[in-house]
Amino acid sequence: MTNDEKKATWKVVVAFILDLFTSFFVFGYLIALITGDTTEGGFQLNGLPALILFAAVIAYMVLMPRFGGRLWQRVFGVQ
Repeated sequence: MTNDEKKATWKVVVAFILDLFTSFFVFGYLIALITGDTTEGGFQLNGLPALILFAAVIAYMVLMPRFGGRLWQRVFGVQ
């Protein structure tokens, strides 16, 4: 395995993890604003809003690569 392949692998993994956390916090906060579940420390979702959050994160992770890539994939250039 060459040095370029190792760099590409770690970039893909880091981009995936950052996309997962970014989508969770952004979608979670937006859903919390809509449903009124914000707290002093951020947000707390239970029940249906939490299920909507998980569905939104999964949809983002699955559908965005079809439309040019997720946010951190584009930043790292690993589409």
